[in-house]
Order: sequence, then C-alpha cells, then structure tokens
Amino acid sequence: MAAKINNELKVVAVDDAAARLNLAADMPLATARAMVPALTILDHDSDADLKTLNAIADWCDRFTPLVAFDGTEGLVLDISGCAHLFGGEAMLMKTLCHTLTQQGFVVSAAISSTAVAARALTRYRHGVIVPPGEEAAAVLALPVTTLGVDYAIITGLRRAGLKTIGDVATRSRSEISARFGAAFTGVLQQALGEGDAPISPRKPVPDYVAEKRFAEPVLTSDVLLRTLHELAEVLTAAMERHGKGARRLDAFFFRTDGVVRVISVDAGQAVTDAAVALRLFNERLDALADPLDPGFGFDLVRLAASQTASVTSTQYGFDPAAHEADDVARLVDRLSARLGAGRVIRYAPQDSHIPEYAVMKLPAQRKMPGDVAWLDRAPYEPPNRPLRLFETPERIKVGFALVPDGPPSNFLWRHLTHRVIRAEGPERIAMEWWRADGKTLTRDYFRVEDELGLRYWLFREGLFGRELIQPHWFLHGMFA
Repeated sequence: MAAKINNELKVVAVDDAAARLNLAADMPLATARAMVPALTILDHDSDADLKTLNAIADWCDRFTPLVAFDGTEGLVLDISGCAHLFGGEAMLMKTLCHTLTQQGFVVSAAISSTAVAARALTRYRHGVIVPPGEEAAAVLALPVTTLGVDYAIITGLRRAGLKTIGDVATRSRSEISARFGAAFTGVLQQALGEGDAPISPRKPVPDYVAEKRFAEPVLTSDVLLRTLHELAEVLTAAMERHGKGARRLDAFFFRTDGVVRVISVDAGQAVTDAAVALRLFNERLDALADPLDPGFGFDLVRLAASQTASVTSTQYGFDPAAHEADDVARLVDRLSARLGAGRVIRYAPQDSHIPEYAVMKLPAQRKMPGDVAWLDRAPYEPPNRPLRLFETPERIKVGFALVPDGPPSNFLWRHLTHRVIRAEGPERIAMEWWRADGKTLTRDYFRVEDELGLRYWLFREGLFGRELIQPHWFLHGMFA
C-alpha cells in the first residue's frame, strides 16, 4: 500500500509476503519497485484507516480510559492498575486480541513497562509480556526497524552496520545523538527501559465513572434504562461526597461485536439526582434519529461525568417564585436533551454599540456572561430600540426628507407606502472601522410612527454630502 508523502510516493504498509522480501513501511516506492518488480500496489485510504482505528480505540476504552494513538497504525493502552480486573495481564491481552481477531483484524500485541519497548515487540513477535526491568534483554535482538522511527534514520543505521537495537545500544549515547539526533536517543532509551514518557490519551479522563458488565449480553431497552439509573445513583453518590454535580454525562454502550455507541447529555444546572439524569437520557434516547441498535447485545454499560461543577445547598422559603429559576433550568435541560443544545438558545448582551452586534446567541444551558449586563430603563418607559431586529436590514425607498439630516416624510416598504406621522431622532452611530466587512458608513437612526400607529426603526446609511452623495435608507426593526 502506497501514498504520496511530502511529494514522494512511499510505502505505508506491507503484507507478510512483502515483509519476507525485505520491504518495509516508509520505504520509497521506487526502491520497493526496484527490489520487487512484480509488486502489487494499492492506494492508501488514510481517512478509512483513521476511522477504523478510532472505532477500535473506542472499543479498547472498556479496558482502560488511557488509550492513545501510536502513529497511524497502532494503539497504546496504559493498563497500570487495571489489569487485575480482567484476570491479569496475560488474560487481558488474550481477551483483547481474541475479540479483535474475531472481527477480522490481524492483531499483534505486547506488554512492557514502556510504550516504545511494547511497540518494538509487537512488530517482531506477538504475545510477549516483559517483566519490569528486563526491557533491554527483550529488545536487543530486534531489528532497528521495530523502533518505528523515520526511514532515513533506519537507512543511516544500516549503512553504519547497526542492524539491531543491541548494535545501536553498544555505541555511546553522545555518538548516537550527534549522528541521529536527541529525539532518536530518547526513543532508544525508552526501548531499553532506561527512560519513559507518558502517553497522550486521545480523550480526557472523566472525573467520575461507574460501569456494569453483564454475564450475558442484554437486548432490551428496559434493562439498559434500569442499568443507567443504577449507575447514576452510584455516580451521584460519589459526587455528593465531594460536593460536585455533573454538567455533562456520557453513557457508553459496548456491543459484543465491538461497536460502541456514546450518548451524551448536558445540563445547565449541575445534576445531583439520579432521577434527573435518567430523565435527561430518556429525552435524548427518544429523540435519536438513529435509534440505539443492540445488535447481538450489550455486554458493558458505562456512565461517566466528563464535566462537573461544585454545588452548594440552597435554602428556599415558602415563596413559589423562589423555585422558578430551578424549574426553568430543568425545562431547558430537557428541551436541550430532546432538541439539541444548539436549538435552545438565549440572548446575551455584547459590548458593542452596533445594533446587530450588541446581542449574541448562546445555548440556553450556558450561563450569561458576567462582565456585560443589559441596560436598565425606567419602569413604563418605551424602549429606544426594538426588542427584535431583522436579521438583515431591509432596503426601503424614501420620498423625501424634511431637511438633509431629518426623518423621512414617507417610505415604501414591501410594496406599501407608509406616511410618517411622528418621528424621533436622529441617533447617530459611527461604525467600527476595524471590522473586516468594510462597512464604515455612519448611520442615523429614527423612531417613526405611521398613520396606522405602527412604529418602525429606520436608519439612513452615509452622511449626506460627506460620505455619500445620495444616502441609502433601511428598515432595521419594528416596535411591538
């Protein structure tokens, strides 16, 4: 399999027959063709490979939350402290490899105290478990290609007569660093067990996790919902001991055939009650466009609180109004779970004097910004601006204005002529010159009323005689 990398066709993967002919990944395709003229070449589909690797990584989350990509062709699992849950390291590796093999994958796995040593062993022999402190003895006889470094470094090592990791280990570290770089020296030390580097998990570790494994796969939704409620009770009890509540809950459903389905719900108010969590998941499950397919059954259900927040006890009086904020928050959470967080919005003030930029849309579950507040006005005072504006100001045709900077006497909008009876203004607004859209013309806004008593918010764009010879008029909103 080949692909273009840095404007050069290279080999990205080989089968067993090609490997026996000394072909290897990262080798120039021209070199491979010269070595084996009758070579069968397939185009590399990197997107399909990444999608498949992601699916396998999702399934591997059942063993440990610390799953990282090893380049584009492997995975690294940190099983420290969790191997005993699966009968030990040997049983864990056997279960993992057996299940993936049944799904049609060719698997090679190894266990070592460093990720580099485990990677090197998987490329040479399957099923090796290296006791702590014996990494060097396990990898010394391996070819340098198993280190997974750049092909140019492999070529340089071979030209220097260093064909195995043991050959490289006999040279001084300063000599290796001077010739091949400090990064390669670090990889060599990790392979020999002389150093280690933490892996970078592809997902952050959840704050709280609860899971349940089934002896026999389950197929019915009632069992799944009952299991979610049990896990939510365990999770909320653990969070309560630390004064926490869940702002985001993720439910993982692991199928026996390796498919993993993740259902997530967000909460504007931290969830501390298992019944509330179950109600949110009920709303989310009922609204799924792609229903939860059990296939051959689920053998593991996990509930995780990936985002949490501190909660404090609130004491309420007998006034029913004191409960309104909590009731609204619960309603918003249920609507967001059913319709989607992006479809339930609220408006928040934004620090800008330009009308269309003075308000921003936020998901209703997010808190209002604390640095900007709505402008207060006296009771019963009419608003200076409409509560709702047109998404795009609509062009209108004005007959004439009483004075160059005055309001119009009439205007044509949507094929109807409106005669102005009363007018207030102008309110002059200079545009923000630094915006990229280039709209810097000054606006003069007017509040006008027509003969039917309807009130409109108009503006003239461009100062007469200074910015434009003939300014343009627009209708930006209506007063209710």
